[in-house]
Amino acid sequence: MVKLSVVVPFYNVRTYAPDTLRSLRDNARDDFEFLLVDDCSSDGTAELLARAERELPGAVVLRHERNGGLATARNTGIDAARGEYVTFLDGDDWLAPGHYSQLVAIIDELGCDFLRTDHVQCTGKERTVQRVPHGRRGEVLNPREAILPTTRSTSVDYAFAWAGIYHRRLVERGLLHFTDGLRTAEDRPWIWRLHREAESFAVVGLLGVFYRRGVATSLTQIGDVRQLDFIRAFDQVIEETAQDPNSAELLPKAVRTYCAIISHHLGNSERFEPAVARKLRTMSAGALKRMPQDVLNEALGAMDAARASRLRRLRGRAASTPSAAAVRTAGAAA
Repeated sequence: MVKLSVVVPFYNVRTYAPDTLRSLRDNARDDFEFLLVDDCSSDGTAELLARAERELPGAVVLRHERNGGLATARNTGIDAARGEYVTFLDGDDWLAPGHYSQLVAIIDELGCDFLRTDHVQCTGKERTVQRVPHGRRGEVLNPREAILPTTRSTSVDYAFAWAGIYHRRLVERGLLHFTDGLRTAEDRPWIWRLHREAESFAVVGLLGVFYRRGVATSLTQIGDVRQLDFIRAFDQVIEETAQDPNSAELLPKAVRTYCAIISHHLGNSERFEPAVARKLRTMSAGALKRMPQDVLNEALGAMDAARASRLRRLRGRAASTPSAAAVRTAGAAA
């Protein structure tokens, strides 16, 4: 029986994949499988994975005929997973030796649906410990109770899928798959759904994942239109949270987080291509119009002056611009 399935998407990470694969070797066990998803790489990554399939115990290579993005690649791995537990790793990150054995031992002992862990952020030669923003550790808790409060970072803001491990029953309940085709922010609807619908979770201070930040090929470093998928991702968070029985309590957190991220992108719009920056403003204005307006007013009132002012200006411009439907109606009447 397979104890753990590790889903690892790779896309044009030939420079970093050897480190990732070596760290998987240092975590191999007879009852672990490594599902290496080649998302249609074109830089030699595929050749590295072909060798790994021969040499890395438990390795299985799954190949996409066309690039589908991180969410789709992870779903391919989840669909093929046979393990009692599932976890994730990105193709340019790496692990401490024996990390997965420790992770499995802890979730076996706690018996919860999912477990979240701290991680090490690596920017060049700098190493920084990033902790799950949750105070109670090593204790099985209700994940819904970790969504709030609205006014500070909580576990739903720590959306890294690879910083944890997940029981197979979440796959069977339809909670572990990602929104197909999302190119960025794919973890956001996913982590919100887990916290709303899973029954139990825990947080531990285990450090074993090394997250490589600032990689030139990462979408967080590329200012093209794929970055704007964060809007589709957060629209999904708002829509699904609005249907929750406790939506009145949870929506302020979702709206405030969405607003903060829109403001962040607007404040850094110079890193986008000019056409993408214009589209960012247009799509962000549309997002503000779609939010529950009473909850949005409350969120803006609680934000710092600079961010709130930026969003209010954008909201004002959107309100003063007639919608496409209104223009069509007026034209038809004339």
